[in-house]
Amino acid sequence: MDLDLGAVRAFVAITEDRYFSEAAGRLAISQQAISKRIAKLESDLGVRLFFRTRAGAELTEDGRAFLHHARSLVGLADQAVGLLRSRRRALRVDVLDTRLRTVDLLQAFHHTVEDVDIEILTSNGLRSAHGGLTHGSVDAFFCRVRGTLDEELRHIPAYLEPVHLLVSRDHPLAGRQHVEMERLSGSTVWMPGNVPGSEWADFYGFLGSAFDIRIDTSGPDFGWEHFVERIASGEHIGFGGEGLRLPWHPRTVQIPLVDPAPVYPCSLLYHRQNHHPVLTLLTRFVESGFRPFDPARQWLPAPDRAAFAVDLDGTSG
Repeated sequence: MDLDLGAVRAFVAITEDRYFSEAAGRLAISQQAISKRIAKLESDLGVRLFFRTRAGAELTEDGRAFLHHARSLVGLADQAVGLLRSRRRALRVDVLDTRLRTVDLLQAFHHTVEDVDIEILTSNGLRSAHGGLTHGSVDAFFCRVRGTLDEELRHIPAYLEPVHLLVSRDHPLAGRQHVEMERLSGSTVWMPGNVPGSEWADFYGFLGSAFDIRIDTSGPDFGWEHFVERIASGEHIGFGGEGLRLPWHPRTVQIPLVDPAPVYPCSLLYHRQNHHPVLTLLTRFVESGFRPFDPARQWLPAPDRAAFAVDLDGTSG
């Protein structure tokens, strides 16, 4: 015997709404239609599922026995349809800024899979993540995770990006192959894009405190071109990630920082109930490429170390 899924769905709806009329409204069918579905289901099963009272439809003993299985059937059908719809939809990923290393990671991932569409979005980072992931407008965020997240959100470490020093060609440090952090003690580093309350401003706040560096967030922030122009003029020095694709300027120099090398932590954040099949492939790709924190030569803020100092198999990094 093949059960009519529409009739099973009508049965579940009535158990939740108590009244045939309200369940019919939710399913966008007539009360006569939902009554016919239940009558057919009862006929197919050979049992009576409901009896009517002034308080609405009540389940019979057979109806109560069938309810758990009916919900499972409906849930499995909805999940199957959802997976197929997700497969046809592009994976929506928030990268904060398209100049960041995250885009290179996504390009590398895209080259490893066939027939996969990725839609890249930008927002204001972690502050947008909960709403976007909960409402389904975004499938995944690449950002620095801090604080306690809601239980429905999950994250895995994605990468640690070395922080570089940006100076003009006339700066005393411009000719060096690398710069030790102690040389920056007492310096002022200009970062007009460090929005108060953002996870990246928080990171550089920790960095400044640890190495006696003043972070100047004065603006306005007119974009990367303006930022590079000001660095090239010798008016300021700045910080930037190793993989940051800055506009080229003949009078700017980018120098690695060492002893220790500060690294910016980026995680892949997603909702635990998101079943987009490409998201599963992306998480596996990110896990396979992750390299843990090396305390002997790298620096991280204390709150980030636990998540990034441990390999994904649970052993110490």
